[in-house]
Amino acid sequence: MHATHHAPDVKKYLMVFGALLVLTVVTVAICYLRLPIAAAILLAMAVASLKAGLVGAFFMHLKGEKALIFALLLLCAGFLVFLFGIPLWDLHEVKSTTLEAQPIHMGHEAAHGEHVP
Repeated sequence: MHATHHAPDVKKYLMVFGALLVLTVVTVAICYLRLPIAAAILLAMAVASLKAGLVGAFFMHLKGEKALIFALLLLCAGFLVFLFGIPLWDLHEVKSTTLEAQPIHMGHEAAHGEHVP
């Protein structure tokens, strides 16, 4: 059996590379939007997931693979979403917890207005 060798489609790779560059700029722009932290993380992770999908599909040649590969990829994507959800859940828990302010105890010199180096 002869294996046929296909020439790489350079135009397709350049287009994917351009999309990755644009998505990188979008990721950087997200931090300048001054969104709530949970929304910014969720949006940045969505863009990062899209970039990872492009890299996997085109540069790792997963596009056009068998159904088993896609099933495993879907399982990994589900696990990824779960792992991304852990910090968001923790952020929600930290925000819902109220911390009592503790008074700051100053030393004798600072309490009486003396200069402390």
